[in-house]
Amino acid sequence: MTFILAIDQGTTSTRSILFRGDLTIAAVAQEEFPQHYPASGWVEHDPEDLWRTTVTTMRAALARAGAAAADVASIGITNQRETTVVWDRATGAAIHRAIVWQDRRTAETCARLKAAGHEPAVAAKTGLLLDPYFSGTKVAWILDHVPGARARAERGELAFGTVDCFLLWRLTGGRVHATDATNASRTLLYDIHRGAWDEDLCRLIGVPMAMLPEVRDSAAAFGTTISDLIDGPVAISGIAGDQQAATVGQACFRPGMMKSTYGTGCFALLNTGETPVTSKNRLLTTIAYQLGGKRTYALEGAIFIAGAAVQWLRDGLKVIGSAEESGALAATADPAQDVILVPAFVGLGAPYWDADCRGALYGLTRGTSARELARAALESVGYQTRDLVEAMRGDWAGDADTVLRVDGGMVASDWTMQFLSDILDAPVDRPKVLETTALGAAYLAGLQAGVLPEPAVFAESWALDRRFRPAMDGETRTRKVALWQDAVARTLTRRG
Repeated sequence: MTFILAIDQGTTSTRSILFRGDLTIAAVAQEEFPQHYPASGWVEHDPEDLWRTTVTTMRAALARAGAAAADVASIGITNQRETTVVWDRATGAAIHRAIVWQDRRTAETCARLKAAGHEPAVAAKTGLLLDPYFSGTKVAWILDHVPGARARAERGELAFGTVDCFLLWRLTGGRVHATDATNASRTLLYDIHRGAWDEDLCRLIGVPMAMLPEVRDSAAAFGTTISDLIDGPVAISGIAGDQQAATVGQACFRPGMMKSTYGTGCFALLNTGETPVTSKNRLLTTIAYQLGGKRTYALEGAIFIAGAAVQWLRDGLKVIGSAEESGALAATADPAQDVILVPAFVGLGAPYWDADCRGALYGLTRGTSARELARAALESVGYQTRDLVEAMRGDWAGDADTVLRVDGGMVASDWTMQFLSDILDAPVDRPKVLETTALGAAYLAGLQAGVLPEPAVFAESWALDRRFRPAMDGETRTRKVALWQDAVARTLTRRG
């Protein structure tokens, strides 16, 4: 039997999922790893934790399926995207902890570049905004804060990569320093129109080009693993950032199709085809995937806090014992209480892009309990998604689907998905295969390996689990959206 192994390296855990040739799941292995918060707004990972959990979950998934390396046709990698690693080319050891996509330490740098008038030129080339979310300013921070690092980088002794790139380096024993176009497009250093690293951007942000990896298609020959990892070499044939991999896994290959993934954060992508669309509503223009040298673009809205709000209830406030309790608790909340959570724990992403505002709760009364807090946390995900979808509809001149395809851990909650449909006033489709991020990585790897069909044929295999239809009356929806918009306006540091 032929298998495809997907490595899904996420923000809080690493998973390896072994897919059969028909893309059903044969085995899953998952391992969490520690988060590090050295200062307010700073988030770091130990790169060795990312590597260790990758190896252990790969081995565990194969063992659970009774499979060997010789049974695996290919490996696909998908990853938390903007998280930044800088390592020594000679030893493979990172020179600093990985700076996570949520980290806000370079907010002042971004503000300074904006004040100097650089954002329009940066956005024109990269499709991105000057925000600490992206990789480029994180790289420059490491070079400026690790003694001797900048000089070493200039000499070509150091390598930069997003997590996929770091894992590929380790998996191939340091033979391959490469990434794919989707991950490159999230760095602030890559011209998404030319499909190349940009010397002027690198100079502006302070990243030596000698550090940068080669950029390849999302389905490409990325090398083979060293033999002693999983008892034999396996080809690595697919790489895509997690949100782009989910777009592929959701078979959103037609312009106008939308997907939204609900994990730690929430990320909505609208396929715009071969033409990059410049947003008038502070959305991002990004590469959805690149196949055969041909780029497909997307509009993207990024929400920093989605499932993380539920984790906060569980781990921070300790008002729930598990994430699964949140939906049932929200269903029993007092409908007369209008408690609104603006989950700006690390600032607000699209369409606001306010790195400095912080989370706030509005509408609290003496009667507010864990039930209302659970409802507010789940509703905040729906409200934020509505903001993104409205912005996308304002930017996209083509025919956008009125249906939103959803995936990620939170979509298992019927309550949350029904509220999402209600507040969007649109159908929400949950697929049978919820592991769409890993599925997308597996598909890209299998496509390159020649064991899976072309995108149009793959799209026919997408299967619906349940369609949620709006049931909320228009008056209630209008009132609730107005409460949300008022709460956001009160929370932003930049009014108006």
